Amino acid sequence: MPTAETSAPIMRRAYIGMGANQGDVMAALTAAVAALRSIERSQFVGLSPYYRTAPVDASGPDFVNAVAALDTQLEPYGLLLHLADIEVMLGRKRRASDPAHSAPRIIDLDLLLVGNLIVRSTPLVLPHPRLQQRAFVLRPLLDLDPQLVIPGYGPVAHLLEQVSDQAVEPIEPIEPVA
Repeated sequence: MPTAETSAPIMRRAYIGMGANQGDVMAALTAAVAALRSIERSQFVGLSPYYRTAPVDASGPDFVNAVAALDTQLEPYGLLLHLADIEVMLGRKRRASDPAHSAPRIIDLDLLLVGNLIVRSTPLVLPHPRLQQRAFVLRPLLDLDPQLVIPGYGPVAHLLEQVSDQAVEPIEPIEPVA
């Protein structure tokens, strides 16, 4: 009697960096969290505290940053498409001609990590480029998982020590995000 082999989809922990520095920043971040909670085949796991940080390699107002964790069955490219859709839904307009990656923005969602995957392709690089050099990403990652190791770079705690000169100021959200 033939048997059909079925394999359960792989569940991986994904970390999404969130940032904004234009308009109603807290409303944008709250809406982004709500949208992340509704991504198909994914379970929202947690949200770091919010942090105020100066723009890196750009001018403009300070950013408010956080990191969200999801357990997802989606492949990284599918998750990346969901993040781009959320950005558009929240009013982000990407300009191919804008060379300033750190320019002021209504919302920015970056796929930082997906499990232990290392990906190097045109639309997607995992771990996210320069993640290991950015305190505004490392500090919230450490809050979510003090034992987290960035594939190819090492423990988040050690990486954060190396960028201790970058100011990351904790702030309280206007409304608690459960």
